[in-house]
Amino acid sequence: MKRKALIISIKGLSLSSQEKSLLSKEKPWGLILFRRNIKSFKQTQKLIKDVKKYSKDKKFPILIDEEGVRVTRLIEIINHNISANFFGRLYELDKKFAVSIYKIYLKNLCKNLRKIGININTIPVLDILRKNTNSIIGNRSFSKKKEIVKQLGRVTIKECRSHKIINVVKHMPGHGCSTADSHLTLPKVFLSEKNLNKMDFYPFKSCSAKLAMTAHILYSKIDPKNVSTFSKIIIKKIIRKKIGYKGILMSDDISMKALKYDLITNAKKSLEAGCNLVLYCSGNIKDNYKLIKSLPYIDKFTSKKTSEIYKILR
Repeated sequence: MKRKALIISIKGLSLSSQEKSLLSKEKPWGLILFRRNIKSFKQTQKLIKDVKKYSKDKKFPILIDEEGVRVTRLIEIINHNISANFFGRLYELDKKFAVSIYKIYLKNLCKNLRKIGININTIPVLDILRKNTNSIIGNRSFSKKKEIVKQLGRVTIKECRSHKIINVVKHMPGHGCSTADSHLTLPKVFLSEKNLNKMDFYPFKSCSAKLAMTAHILYSKIDPKNVSTFSKIIIKKIIRKKIGYKGILMSDDISMKALKYDLITNAKKSLEAGCNLVLYCSGNIKDNYKLIKSLPYIDKFTSKKTSEIYKILR
């Protein structure tokens, strides 16, 4: 499978001529949608059909952040006004009932996504709520209890996959330990590897998700020089070995302020450290072109894992 190691984004409600050309000629791995791209059901459905038409791929990866409540891109179409934390609190009261209700919620969510044409949702958030967790995570987390986060994460992945929606777990290896927002600055975590392994890494272990997203965080006791997305130590030693993650690893958005270099350098450093894909969310067509011209095609590992995803999407 010949694809560039880049997930792009677009500016508006429909494809520009340049975006059509990029999709047909440059072959990005996928495309992520935001609220700026969504106005109505028919418009979004048409946009996605056009993306798949110009990419010449009926299963072209269309991603979205549809977590519910604070992080929802489909609010103009459907209202998923329930947070992950609601289900976590319900799980504490009655596990069986919580799981049954959560499965119904996920079934309806997946059904709506598929109707529109979306095939990848960047859930679940497997970050654990800690005492000083930044509000950027907040009620996006299932719980302060690691076992609840892990169990509801497993339910999410299994249920979505049964409805032909692929998940992206985030933010690996854990954002709940951070007191800052990586959209605005570089969060620094001073906890020991032992502490992190016991708590924050735990929900990601034995994770069967086909895709995972990195956290733009500096774990100073593990790699004091590099943000995790740029860290071979974090990706190879922690994510791949200690956590044991075996799927496709994508960066979080490379235009976030936690990363200090220009876009191309941010992208290349992510791939050099061990990310398989780079995510770019600002939608600037010039930057999309610069990135896709500068980045390599996906490697054999990513190609194989992408083929596994496509089999699920049948």
